[in-house]
Amino acid sequence: MSQIGAPRGRTCSRSPRSRTLRSVATLTSAVLAVTVLAGCSSGDEADESPAAAQDNAPAPRDRVADGGTLRWAVDALPTTLNTFQADADGTTSRIAGAVLPSLYTLDGRGRPRLNPDYLESAQVVETEPKQVVLYKLNQQAVWSDGREIGAPDFVAQWRALSGRDTAYWTARNSGYERIEKIERGKNDLEVRVTFAKPYADWQSLFTPLYPKQVMGSPNSFNDGARTTLKATAGPFLLKTIDRKSGDVTLARNPRWWGQPAKLDSVVLKAVPRAERSAALAAGTLDLAEIDRSTAERISLALRDARAGRNGAEAAAAHGPGSSITPSKALKSWALAHGSDDEKAAEVRAARKENQEAIARYASAQDTLAKYVVRKSLEPAYTQLSLNGESGPLADERVRRAVARAINRQELAESVLKPLGLPAQPPGSHLALAGQAAYADSSDALGGQDTKEAQALLADAGWVPGGALRKPAGTKAGSEAEKEAEKKTEKKEGEKKEGEKKEGEKKAEGSTDAKKSSDTASDEGLYIVGDDKPADHPDAPAPAIGANGPESGTGVLAPAPAAARQSAALLARAEALDTGTTRGAQSAAKPDQGMAGAYAPRGTAAPVTAPEAGKALGKDGKALSLRFVLPSGPGSESLRTVGDRIVRMLDAVGIRTEVTKVSDDSFFKDHVASGDYDLALYSWPASAFPATDARPIFAKPEPASDGSLLVEQNYSRVGTDRIDQLFDQAAGTLDEEESRELVRQADARIWAAAGSIPLYQRPQLVAARADLVNAGAWGLAAPRYQDIGFKKPESSKGAERNR
Repeated sequence: MSQIGAPRGRTCSRSPRSRTLRSVATLTSAVLAVTVLAGCSSGDEADESPAAAQDNAPAPRDRVADGGTLRWAVDALPTTLNTFQADADGTTSRIAGAVLPSLYTLDGRGRPRLNPDYLESAQVVETEPKQVVLYKLNQQAVWSDGREIGAPDFVAQWRALSGRDTAYWTARNSGYERIEKIERGKNDLEVRVTFAKPYADWQSLFTPLYPKQVMGSPNSFNDGARTTLKATAGPFLLKTIDRKSGDVTLARNPRWWGQPAKLDSVVLKAVPRAERSAALAAGTLDLAEIDRSTAERISLALRDARAGRNGAEAAAAHGPGSSITPSKALKSWALAHGSDDEKAAEVRAARKENQEAIARYASAQDTLAKYVVRKSLEPAYTQLSLNGESGPLADERVRRAVARAINRQELAESVLKPLGLPAQPPGSHLALAGQAAYADSSDALGGQDTKEAQALLADAGWVPGGALRKPAGTKAGSEAEKEAEKKTEKKEGEKKEGEKKEGEKKAEGSTDAKKSSDTASDEGLYIVGDDKPADHPDAPAPAIGANGPESGTGVLAPAPAAARQSAALLARAEALDTGTTRGAQSAAKPDQGMAGAYAPRGTAAPVTAPEAGKALGKDGKALSLRFVLPSGPGSESLRTVGDRIVRMLDAVGIRTEVTKVSDDSFFKDHVASGDYDLALYSWPASAFPATDARPIFAKPEPASDGSLLVEQNYSRVGTDRIDQLFDQAAGTLDEEESRELVRQADARIWAAAGSIPLYQRPQLVAARADLVNAGAWGLAAPRYQDIGFKKPESSKGAERNR
């Protein structure tokens, strides 16, 4: 294992969407504001609904008041306003969604819909000899400077992102590099895009669309668009960015040709996650993604308000005053008014401090009662990543054993059930329930199975007592030790009997000292599962061999089913490739043994139930994996999940060395650089998995300088066949065929066991009770012009609604 922060591979990004995914993965190690990537669909209904519906207080526009300012929390001010640069973040995407053209937007089921504010139509009009897409633009669509949106803007964006001009500092160019030419159609409102080779995800292009003033030159692209935008074309304008106050102000666009924005302005306020509870309690925010503890406090405030309990009563019930009993209060009063002046002064100061804390809590609860918690599931999933570059996890059998040891259902329920959200683990790496490409391919790997995990480990050579055994062929002692023994024997033969015995004692002591000096120290190393006393009920049981505990004697035993696991998994993946289950049915099932099969003499027997808690080893080394977790205040949920995973792995004999690092360095210095064995982080969903997910699962390639080119595949696990399936999916214009190829790729990703999806992330949003068309959008994209505050009901209207 390399030292912390030491780079073990370099990453490469080749598309703005890949950049977006990378930025999100960096943030989701702790808490995440996800912006879903817009996607393409034929409009066919998906077979499944989203796991959780959006919760955004939908209201018709005629029930939304005109005017007002929305104060919306973001993680930080944007470092750039150009979403196609590598350091763009969630705030960059949020601003772009409000002020720039989005040719397609996502609905509640993650399906893209043509945006009539910018397009009258967009379709493939030719496939032979080349694919040609014809865009017909909304004739009213104009930039904020009055110029029509048209072909020059498409051309400028294509040239900037095609990768042909390296002066443009782009994050990636997927899709744009396939374009051969862009032409004006019959008039200025038509744009013809001709592709050099077919591209299934053509609808992913030109969203967001920047004006030619931004894309037209490397200088304006690289530097000019970092702090300002020369022209915009959305329901809002970028008004100001105040670095001192941490505010970005968006104002209603007077040139907007669509339905006008209901709000006068939107102020994006940079408020760190840890400070949002206090900001909400102070009433300085209207909309903010929050953590579970803040959501629970808002729920308490609402419950108190419904019960007619004010803030002071709430403080006495569950706040700072809840621990003050009548006897404690009487004692405190007596001490405060007692004869011991020094003690009385101390108690009076403490009473005053406590009363102030109660008053603050009461005021905060009264304010929090004005909010509601809107919840859904984020369009992102949390995964356990297994670094397959080196070490035990380079063996796919060990990776599969880790996967089979983990109960994904239990982990999903532990995170989502307390929030009242559906807790079904994702069955795909490439889509979420409700999206057109979604299919549960997890059967290509299999579910939780302790015996199967143990069999896989045994097949890979990791057995109880293996840490104490020398590798095969190792001589029992060094030549120096043998020579020393001969000299000692000669010397002892020349001594008297008493001197001989004394010499033997000294030699024995010398040997013990030498052994001690040659043994690696465990000082400072904490291995989970290695700290139980022998009489602990969960202490590991001794290994039982043919000749007693820890004998190490080989026995003739039934071959573990794991010996045929690789062939069976490949057969399952092949069956999905061909659309038939014949291959999977004819292959040996990984959950069952093969009758009459025996292992060669010397093969380790499968781990048995009494040895389940026994740490495993191989060739003198213990099986221990370095589990890296973030340590920040927003990462409590990840650490809790990590603790559960540690216990699950310990149950099959896999020890883990847990390392907690700062949130700032977690992704950059550990995940991206490969300095970990196990890690938890999240990826967002995409409606374009053939394009967006390919770099995440691409097979790593050696670079010319000897490093490993991993793109965004931080597990370093991939195959040529997975890459081929992604390329085929991106290169066919048959949408159903493309989706099927994506599903086949996903089955192989499961079988490779480089990453294990655990649960879809919860999305908790605090919103002012009268705020509508905003909250937890789920798979959908916000419609900024519809967000606003609910109109107050007139007395007549209220009477009619009774």
